[in-house]
Amino acid sequence: MDASETPRPKRPPSYVDAIAPLVLLVVLIAGGLFLYGLDALGGPIPAALVVCSMATGIIVLRSGHTWSEVEDAIKRAVASVVSAIFILLAVGALIGTWNLAGTIPTLVYYGIRWIDPNFYYVSTAVICALTSMSIGSSWTTAGTVGVGLVGIASLLGVSPAITAGAVISGAYLGDKTSPLSETTVLASQLAGADLYTHIRAQAWTSVPAFLIGAVVFAILGLSGEGVLPDDTAASADLKQLGQLYWISLWNLLPLLALLGMSLKKSPSALAILTASLFAGLLGIFTQPEVFQRFVADPELATPLVYVKGIWSAMATGFESNSGLADVDRLLSRGGMDSMLGTIWLIIGAVSFGTLLQEFGLIGKLIDPLIARATTDGRLFATTAGTAFGLNVVAADQYIALVLPVKTFKKEFAQRGFAPQVLSRVAADAGTVTSPLVPWNSCGAFMAAVLGVPTLLYMPFCFFNILSPILTVLYGATGFQIARTRPKEER
Repeated sequence: MDASETPRPKRPPSYVDAIAPLVLLVVLIAGGLFLYGLDALGGPIPAALVVCSMATGIIVLRSGHTWSEVEDAIKRAVASVVSAIFILLAVGALIGTWNLAGTIPTLVYYGIRWIDPNFYYVSTAVICALTSMSIGSSWTTAGTVGVGLVGIASLLGVSPAITAGAVISGAYLGDKTSPLSETTVLASQLAGADLYTHIRAQAWTSVPAFLIGAVVFAILGLSGEGVLPDDTAASADLKQLGQLYWISLWNLLPLLALLGMSLKKSPSALAILTASLFAGLLGIFTQPEVFQRFVADPELATPLVYVKGIWSAMATGFESNSGLADVDRLLSRGGMDSMLGTIWLIIGAVSFGTLLQEFGLIGKLIDPLIARATTDGRLFATTAGTAFGLNVVAADQYIALVLPVKTFKKEFAQRGFAPQVLSRVAADAGTVTSPLVPWNSCGAFMAAVLGVPTLLYMPFCFFNILSPILTVLYGATGFQIARTRPKEER
């Protein structure tokens, strides 16, 4: 038997055990950013997360656990993100076929025609909020409508980074308040709150945060932030798109199909992949010339050109070779292989986070914080800080949502807070801050599908930044804090 498998007395982790992996993570991430800049997210940081996972495994072994236990925890970690991995692969395929079939070019074409650049950011936030609230998924919203809106931004001359911030702000408003959102349902169930009571409680922080963000987006747009002095370039881009594709509302049928499947609560990965295939098949009839240019094999029979075109767009993405630099840069994207780096990052992150959680390293740090939260304001700040901290160190939205609710549920109940108060705090600080962390599964996803690094769009995710601030402020002042019993009894 391997020495690491020999049963030994288990001891609880020490503070050094709990802090050492976090210090190593900070050192490696800082070193990666120093040496590689934003390129660190493409390889060095995922590698650092794997190293941190192995280092945590060694600490766990020293505490008396076996390597089999470590491996089992990592297996559970990877199993927990299988659905996210399939969604990522499906979104990569969708971006490729939607560019091939003209769906994204059509969204860009009409977006340039209909949206005033001066109100582009606020329009983006509202469009994504309405979409996400109707389907309950921030990832689907960002991976479809959001991709088109960021693409339009680069052609209009407005900032892609600010646009990505507006996409994420709108997408997470819906993710946090829609009854169709799995995180909304999960937060209410864990805290023991009625779903619609939870949503009404969410509105008190979500609506003001979104409205403040919308005002800031409007000011940025009206101030001319990144806006072209005239529409000459945009008009030229419209002509170029019109020459390369048959622009028609028919091209938006895959988007409507995806929205319909999402409203019927079809599995996300299945719905996205189906919409991807549907777009490819539709493109055979609407964009045959695009297929010919993309495959560029005159000796191949026409039916095989269509098969190879769809297959290649799904696997390695669509590549535009029109010779028009702006259009080629916009459309040459997608493919399942474009998501492999993001999947590597997510696997490393959740493995690290799960080891910290399952072997008590996070609990070792959180328990003293609860003991020191002697006032309501401190309790809210501690809960919100824990949720955000878990997004950083555990790198997974669900851990950041579930663990604070489980950890603080008893304390909130003892102090007489209604269940929806805890569920709101966890969602405000756990759900919406996840895309602000580059190595978090949500941050990695948003950066991958929108094509904007997390650290560039992060300052403009006003809704995501304001939500935890408001929830802590409400806790400190007692504003809109529901109670289960009067103050005299408490």
